[in-house]
Amino acid sequence: MPVKITKRDALLIIDVQRDFCPGGALAVPHGDEVVPVINQIAARFSHIVMTQDWHPKNHFSFASRHRGKLPFETIDATYGRQTLWPDHCVQESAGAAFHEDLQIHRVELILRKGFHPDIDSYSAFQENDRATRTGLAGYLSERGIERVFLTGLAFDYCVRYSAVDARAAGLQAVVIEDACRAIDLDGSVEAARRDFLQSGVTVMRASELRY
Repeated sequence: MPVKITKRDALLIIDVQRDFCPGGALAVPHGDEVVPVINQIAARFSHIVMTQDWHPKNHFSFASRHRGKLPFETIDATYGRQTLWPDHCVQESAGAAFHEDLQIHRVELILRKGFHPDIDSYSAFQENDRATRTGLAGYLSERGIERVFLTGLAFDYCVRYSAVDARAAGLQAVVIEDACRAIDLDGSVEAARRDFLQSGVTVMRASELRY
């Protein structure tokens, strides 16, 4: 069913950064293909928020920090299981920059996440300890936003957790699937779909938007 965009809606563009695109340190397959889709639909939204992964060097989630561990292995953190990643999106690095073709001149907020040295952050709303808030829920509430449309990288990690947390914050959440790409690590795509169904997150395509 077509969905009409209103002034109570916000577009969330999640982590469309060089390190998550082909050639980057943690490339999501075909990650750069989201850019033209996002640019097309962003022009129709009154409110746009972007997130930016922004890790310090030697971040806890980097496999290089843990002797004998390789990227994509898991460890026990104080807040639960943690996937270890290649070093990526290090503060001030070229890989942390947004994709050069992403049109960001109308973005009203850039929210950086993952900057706490010992806590990873997938969601735009809270860190992986599920206690440290980013302040995004309050920002959207103050702006009168009732529904968020999520795009970006990756469908099964940062988009997934952001969408579920948006619902927990009392917002309607819609994932634009063709404006996302997935990592698909150990069944993470199917896990994302289950989470969306259980949380009441809607999944649709950009062609279903009406302006």
